[in-house]
Amino acid sequence: MEPLTTFLSAGREAIRGFTTKQVRQEGNSYFPLANERREQTLSSGFTLTELMVVLAIIVTITTVALSSQSSFNKTIILANTAYDIALTLRSAETYGLVGRAVDGATSAGYGLNFQKISPGSFTLFADTFPGPSASNCHGLPAAGASAPDAKSGNCTYDQGEKVMDYVLGNNITVSDFCAYSFGSWACAYAQGGGLSSLDIVFARPNPDPFINIQGTKACLTISSPQGGSRFVSIAASGEITANAPSCP
Repeated sequence: MEPLTTFLSAGREAIRGFTTKQVRQEGNSYFPLANERREQTLSSGFTLTELMVVLAIIVTITTVALSSQSSFNKTIILANTAYDIALTLRSAETYGLVGRAVDGATSAGYGLNFQKISPGSFTLFADTFPGPSASNCHGLPAAGASAPDAKSGNCTYDQGEKVMDYVLGNNITVSDFCAYSFGSWACAYAQGGGLSSLDIVFARPNPDPFINIQGTKACLTISSPQGGSRFVSIAASGEITANAPSCP
């Protein structure tokens, strides 16, 4: 036991002989790699230039994303408006073919009226005026004006025939409309202009539309103030297309 006690005492005396500075220096000499890594960690960080570059990248990505989102929203809203107009046309066609009763009339046609002076709205109407006549757009059946299938109306929108007004939102407008009759197109603006209104009427028993009395087909241009257009076409057969390739 005495040699061990002597060894431990000598060790304690040796440790007391080291100053704090000497201990730190000895420790540094034994762990040079750990100290180097610690110094690198304490001195690491971002420079102002690096922060500015990262910030510029974030701003650029955000701008591109917002621009793409805005363009996507514009396209979707414009497409939805075109489909809404096409669906309203389809509703008018359905009402006209089934003879939806209005003001006592069971065989009136239904249609949409578009006005050049109000491109942000259109009107659904029941073609009830005037009464059945040989001179109106439908003519008379063989049994005359009193026959059950005699139709009232003149295939144009008249005061008092309104069923409902539709207002287009998001500043979208019907920027042009065209009707095809007598072998040529007439439009509100294109083709030399001159068309101030457009009436598209459906009456039973056939789905063929009556377009401005003598017309056989029509086309609508739906436009957004942010740019872009959609086209709705109405064929002579009564087919309604919400994504037509173009209008005249």
